[in-house]
Amino acid sequence: MAEQARSTRMSTITDVAREAGVSVATVSRALRGLDRVSADTRERVLKVAQELDYVASPTATSLASGRTQVVGVVAPFLTRWFFASIVSAIEKSLRARSHHVLLFDLEDDSYDSRLSLSQNMLWKRVDGVITLNLPLDPDEVDLLDRLNLPVVAIGTPIVGRPLVAIDDAVAMRQATEHLIDLGHQRIAYVGAVPDNVAHVLTPQTRLESFRATMREHGLQDQQRWILASDWTADSALEHATELLSSNDRPSAIVAASDEMAFGVLRAAAVLGLSVPDDLSVIGIDDHSLSAVMGLTTVRQDVQQQGVVAGELLLEALLEGRDLDESQQVHVPTEVVMRTSTSAPRRS
Repeated sequence: MAEQARSTRMSTITDVAREAGVSVATVSRALRGLDRVSADTRERVLKVAQELDYVASPTATSLASGRTQVVGVVAPFLTRWFFASIVSAIEKSLRARSHHVLLFDLEDDSYDSRLSLSQNMLWKRVDGVITLNLPLDPDEVDLLDRLNLPVVAIGTPIVGRPLVAIDDAVAMRQATEHLIDLGHQRIAYVGAVPDNVAHVLTPQTRLESFRATMREHGLQDQQRWILASDWTADSALEHATELLSSNDRPSAIVAASDEMAFGVLRAAAVLGLSVPDDLSVIGIDDHSLSAVMGLTTVRQDVQQQGVVAGELLLEALLEGRDLDESQQVHVPTEVVMRTSTSAPRRS
């Protein structure tokens, strides 16, 4: 009869407690992975819960523990490959420890502005926050402090918080020196942005590194060869087409991201230029389509950055570990040579 009753209604925590021969409080602690439950008891409770197809109510669990088991992931954009890929990695890392992601897309109507974090977004909705390449203003940092939310930053540092990132200056140096080592001297750059864009640090760091690398090798970067872009393939296509249509064109272009490099490759194709004979192109990222496009690039391990950030935050949430800016994880980058770069054609 009990089996028939269970087949016609959803099992409750009381059913699990009765079948396992323990209290409701013990079932709750066992299912939430808390201390004060022996290994044998936890195993018995989990087995009974599985047999009864019992699923704990997230709302009830949250009320009992004060925890939501949800992490807020905050990004300036979610439609770009980098952000979508890293969110996927974070979600998988958290899911393995029974936590989930709540996305906050701060993209506004224009590229050079974004929405602000607010208390209504975060309060009683998330246990912690991971920021993706997003500088926070002082009011937003104060908000996170008031809500007592642990924070891990990816890409762009936040004062007092752990950081998981690549070294953007090194990545750009690797890209630029790859072209210089091949013999290129007439090198253009695509990826310059206004100073007030929502994710300003990475674009500025990469442009500064490009210019510094050129100077160190005794090469001059021509201002008209520094191309603006909103970091999309369409924008890079437009600006690269204009540059490559002129008689005085570069022999190589460094794109600050692979998506912009795709736009440059398309511009070359439209204009009948051979890559790499007439024009060498290199990007940064190792986008999922870069191998298909034959794009030489500087690879960053996006998946690893997401996993590491998720693990750092879970250490704070589940193990009570303090987080601070001394915890810096820099993921290495490397040049991946494909068919879009070669030595310049000799006159």
